[in-house]
Amino acid sequence: MRIAFFDSGIGGLTVLAEAQRQQPAHEYLYYADSEHAPYGAKPAAEVRDRVLQAADFLAGQQLDALVIACNTATSVCIKELRLRFSFPVIGMEPAVKPALQRASKKRVMVMATSLTLQESKLSQLLQRLDGSEQTDKLAMDMLVTFAEQQTFDSPEVTRYLQHQLSHYRLADYSAVVLGCTHFIYFRNALQTMVGDSVTLIDGNQGTVKQLFALLQQTNDEHSQHSKLRGEGAAPLRVFRSGIEQPLAPYLELLRRCR
Repeated sequence: MRIAFFDSGIGGLTVLAEAQRQQPAHEYLYYADSEHAPYGAKPAAEVRDRVLQAADFLAGQQLDALVIACNTATSVCIKELRLRFSFPVIGMEPAVKPALQRASKKRVMVMATSLTLQESKLSQLLQRLDGSEQTDKLAMDMLVTFAEQQTFDSPEVTRYLQHQLSHYRLADYSAVVLGCTHFIYFRNALQTMVGDSVTLIDGNQGTVKQLFALLQQTNDEHSQHSKLRGEGAAPLRVFRSGIEQPLAPYLELLRRCR
């Protein structure tokens, strides 16, 4: 099967890595809109236009499914994407539910981009889970910039994390939700910062589980391609804002994600 992953940049590679771990024998496409990253501080209308343009490009690759591996893009236009295409479109949302389930009387922090935090999708999710009063939101836009620069371990990153978290009493929290796929590159640094008593939670496993469960239900008679990758098919193709890229730098990033 041919499955595409879209993100504003390299963050969605963390989701692709999980898909490859679970089911490696598919043909995967990855689209990084790195020429226009980061999305988190852009107007929603601009993000929508970028996502639709990329999704139209990917649809031309005869997909069996599209994963919007970007919380910001999901929050802006996932409903429109599902109406636009006949193949399954799976989005990302902050993994608030498992965080609240383990929270007991403690608090939950959702780290995400400014735009994700501003959009109604997250607020509606918290309301459905009765978690609005128990949850704090923290914009961490610079982590996207650091990731796109591939500045994963540096004093500058450490200072930024310290500054952003300095206004919170971390002992009050049971979980921190990583509500942006870029943030997962900084999991170790964040865990060190918040301490072992705070659990870091992301939505990657849940998203990939949903993807394959949905395809299991729908692909047998409707798939445009064989279930497994055909002989001679590339296991991975990567596009940067519509231009196909050499694989080596992205394979190195995928190794970092595992």
